[in-house]
Amino acid sequence: MMNSQKKRLLVIDDEENMRHMLSTMMAHGGYDTEAASDGFEGLRMVELAREEGRPYDFVLCDIKMPRMDGMEFLKSGREKLVGTTVIVMSAYGTIDSAVSAMKLGAFDYISKPFKADEIRLVLEKAAERETLKSENQYLKNRIQTMETCYSFHDITAKSQVMQDVFMLAEKAARFATTVLITGGSGTGKELIARGIHRLSSRADKPMVPVNCGGIPEALMESEFFGHRKGAFTDARTDKPGLFEEADGGTLFLDEIGELPLPMQVKLLRVLQENEIRPVGDVKTRKIDVRVIAATARNLEEEVRKGRFREDLFYRLNVLAITLPPLKDRPEDIPVLCERFVDMYNRRFGRHVRSISPAAMALIYAHDWPGNVRELENAIERAIVLADEDVLQPEHFTALVKKPATVKSSEAERDAGGSGPAEKPFSLKAAREDLERKMIIRALVETGGNRTHAARLLEISHPSLLSKIKAYSIDL
Repeated sequence: MMNSQKKRLLVIDDEENMRHMLSTMMAHGGYDTEAASDGFEGLRMVELAREEGRPYDFVLCDIKMPRMDGMEFLKSGREKLVGTTVIVMSAYGTIDSAVSAMKLGAFDYISKPFKADEIRLVLEKAAERETLKSENQYLKNRIQTMETCYSFHDITAKSQVMQDVFMLAEKAARFATTVLITGGSGTGKELIARGIHRLSSRADKPMVPVNCGGIPEALMESEFFGHRKGAFTDARTDKPGLFEEADGGTLFLDEIGELPLPMQVKLLRVLQENEIRPVGDVKTRKIDVRVIAATARNLEEEVRKGRFREDLFYRLNVLAITLPPLKDRPEDIPVLCERFVDMYNRRFGRHVRSISPAAMALIYAHDWPGNVRELENAIERAIVLADEDVLQPEHFTALVKKPATVKSSEAERDAGGSGPAEKPFSLKAAREDLERKMIIRALVETGGNRTHAARLLEISHPSLLSKIKAYSIDL
């Protein structure tokens, strides 16, 4: 045997000569071999070996035996033989008995008498099968690990900063604590919230999303807490509020920074007391709702300016998740592009294969103020416009920046007048920005191989290392 650790094998046969012959032959073949005189004794040895944490890798079992035959052994030991390869033997072999043994979990069937080479070949075949199963399981685990690593719910990313976000979101899903998700528009705040809900113990209950900035202030209390019939002029029937709809599940409060101060007071009470009182009702009712809030605003700044209650901010900010803008994680752009191309190919029945290098350079050079949502829209538009199977720069015309037109007074000011320039026209800064993006793109393209990246960029390897250090690129 090639393995340093011997495979364990149990021989079960009522004929002492057969037990001795097989045990000796298997021991010479490199197996750690034990023997039992019937199925009952064999089952006891299988149970004991499993309890000791040293289960048998193989069992050679005769069919015809006293007390407990081979078929009964297979039936009784089915749960205890998981991971063990059983080969049955019989001098009275028939096709029916072979099929029956296979149905009960046996790997193969050998008719007695047999030659030594036959049993060795069957064991080698079984060992090969186990190796293939192990390799297959390893590959499945690797694929699952990669999929888990690069995605969370409907968000795809490979940057370290997003892996940290995914890890934090997975931890948040395990507990019913309040979560505050911050990030610019289009970064995927609602997708993270949905992922947390789906991974939580509340997944079978509803997640109710609401845009706090989309509800008229006069209707907010009724929308959130519901109302009773006759509470106001148009209240013709009882109406449950958003908190009642989300009872047992999750309420996602998007753009929480848009809530007016009076409503912030009422929300704080609900979060502290876990109870609501519908408009027009004199009684409160308990609710069980997990709140996930999101905002593109800087709530700490809003607190300083008096536009957001400090106590509500601290109540919401129990676990904070911050989503970075797309421009700060360019290594995610290729995987996002691939995902969106696949998605819109399926949606539109198209067959776009890839994005040309020139078009990718244009994509990398863009600042993406609309973040992932803007990138998705750009890919969707490009697939609609494209007639061929490779997306070209002309399919991304919306990304080409048009020269700004300024009034003469503004131009004079920016050229050195009394007013300060908002964005200085620094060729050096622009060149460094483009250089950094191209280096990141080359590193992503080559899987982090700096030698190959240097060839793509047509610069020396030491020069590339120097620039990577200068631009603080961590890939």
